[in-house]
Amino acid sequence: MNIYTLAKPFIFQLDAEIAHDLTLKTLKSAQSLGALKWYPAPPSCQPRQVMGITFPNPVGLAAGLDKNGLVIEAMAALGFGFIEVGTVTPRPQPGNPKPRLFRVKEAQGIVNRFGFNNLGVDHLIENVKAAKYQGVLGINIGKNFDTPIENAVEDYLICMQKVYAHASYITVNISSPNTKNLRALQEKEALSHLLATLKAAQTKLSDQHGKYVPITLKIAPDLEYEKINEIADLLMAHHIDGVIATNTTLARDRVQGMTHADEAGGLSGAPVHEKSTLVIGKLSQRLQGTLPIIGVGGILSGADAAEKIAAGADLVQVYSGLIYKGPKLVHEICKTLG
Repeated sequence: MNIYTLAKPFIFQLDAEIAHDLTLKTLKSAQSLGALKWYPAPPSCQPRQVMGITFPNPVGLAAGLDKNGLVIEAMAALGFGFIEVGTVTPRPQPGNPKPRLFRVKEAQGIVNRFGFNNLGVDHLIENVKAAKYQGVLGINIGKNFDTPIENAVEDYLICMQKVYAHASYITVNISSPNTKNLRALQEKEALSHLLATLKAAQTKLSDQHGKYVPITLKIAPDLEYEKINEIADLLMAHHIDGVIATNTTLARDRVQGMTHADEAGGLSGAPVHEKSTLVIGKLSQRLQGTLPIIGVGGILSGADAAEKIAAGADLVQVYSGLIYKGPKLVHEICKTLG
């Protein structure tokens, strides 16, 4: 029995966000004391070459768990092949009122309505610079809640320009359901304008910094097939480097009648697994290998991760699965995917 298995009953007695913050503080302390060097390394995996980047293993930490880049080294010690921090916004913001994080234990799900709570892009960069981590780091960027949707592109540009030098890749988050009107950026005209603007900025920043940092787009699971095809076509047309599928869902069909199921926000964990996998499959059919897919959503076992890969994903990310299964999940997925 590992430490997390022993601690989980206590952790799950706490309010979900208090537990989240306590876990980050504990990991930060362990990181500072160097205690994580004794954590067992995951089984060796075949490295993956994706977006011109060598990923030492295909299992990543999804954005949202470490919004401010507080425990990058600790997450690396748990065996992740890559780490994505954020979502970060140009200015600090508190997010939505508490409570805003809920466990749907019966379904191994989590509902959150955080609303991009973070300390701002400048604070994140300071934490990234202070970390000794030399691995693959994704930085997930968003817009401030009070930036009008018609000006959203400016927020993404500010973040992109600031994080470019420090990121292995940059994720553009237009799919969180917890920032008003954000998902409107998935509409054809708005998305085309956003992608064209960011692609032009990427070209300039690549020349300026002497390195090419790939851009990925994170999309929602609640998209009709026609919309998925439309987004895939835009990704190809604008030469975007990758796509992350998917964010949390607004659907509640898998959790009806369960405790906290009716809370507003995005649902993650096991209930979103099938939706996410279907989106990955549809994207894969349309993209035909022109750009890679990072699969995320409801991965709670090695078999779940293998399903994502079979559907067309090149890499996978976990978040809610880590809450329910603990760090051993990273090792299990590595072992399964080989």
